[in-house]
Amino acid sequence: MPNLQKPERPADDDCCGGGCSPCVWDFYHDQLALWLEQEGKAPLKTPTEHDRESDVLYR
Repeated sequence: MPNLQKPERPADDDCCGGGCSPCVWDFYHDQLALWLEQEGKAPLKTPTEHDRESDVLYR
């Protein structure tokens, strides 16, 4: 498996708010989880943690 690059956080206006599935945020959180696993870091556990952690720690 090739090394993954840390995913780039979507801009706040990248999400249209239309309830798309998957949303750009879903894709970002999936890629972030894979990157964290690759880096040997603890995965994020809940959507609330996803938002708080990715917005603050992983920018």
